[in-house]
Amino acid sequence: MNPVIDGMIVGFSASVPLGPIGVLCIQRTLQRGRLSGFVSGLGAAVSDTIYAIIAGFSLSFIVAFIEEHVIWMQLIGATVLIILGVHIFRSNPAVQLRRQRRRKSSYLQDFFSTMLLTISNPLALFLFLAFFAGLRVVDPAMGLAGQLTLVGGVLIGASSWWLLLTTIVGFFQAAVNLRRLFWINKIAGATIIVLVIIALMVWLIRSMV
Repeated sequence: MNPVIDGMIVGFSASVPLGPIGVLCIQRTLQRGRLSGFVSGLGAAVSDTIYAIIAGFSLSFIVAFIEEHVIWMQLIGATVLIILGVHIFRSNPAVQLRRQRRRKSSYLQDFFSTMLLTISNPLALFLFLAFFAGLRVVDPAMGLAGQLTLVGGVLIGASSWWLLLTTIVGFFQAAVNLRRLFWINKIAGATIIVLVIIALMVWLIRSMV
C-alpha cells in the first residue's frame, strides 16, 4: 500500500481513542471555538508524529532513554494532567469569557500545551511500535524517502481526526450557554482526572504482573 495512506491509517487510528487530551480539545472547542480546539489537537498530532518518527526509524538511544525513565515521565505527565483537570473543574466560565474578551486567545499556547502534555506520555511510543509492527507498514526497503512519507502520512491522519472531531463538536457550540458551559467544565475536568487515574492504575497493575 502507499506509505502516505499507511501513515494516515496509523495516525488516525492512534488518535481516535478519547483520552484526557481529547476531552481537553472538546472542552476548548466548546468554550473558545473550533480553531482553538483544532490547534490544540494539532499539538497532540505533532507529538504523536515525533513518537512515530522514533518508532519508525528505531532510534535506539531515544527508545532506551524513554524505557529507562518511563516511570518518571508517566508520573510527571499524569500529575500535570490531574492539575489541569482540577483547574478546568474549578474554573468559572463567566470569568474566563471576560478574560478572553479583554485579550485574544493564544493559539500558540493552545498548541504547545497539548503538545507538551502528549509528549509527556511515553507510552505513545510503544503504541506506534505496536501499530507499525501489527500493520507491517515499516519496510527497510522503502528507504529514507519512504519512511519520511510514512511519517508525513501519520501527521496528516492524526490532524484529520482532530479536524473531524472539532468540526463535529463545533456544531454544538451555538447551543452552549454559560450554565451549560459551567457543567461542561465540571464534567470535562472530572473526566480528565478519572481517565488519568484509571490509566495509572492499569499501568501499575501491568507493571506488577
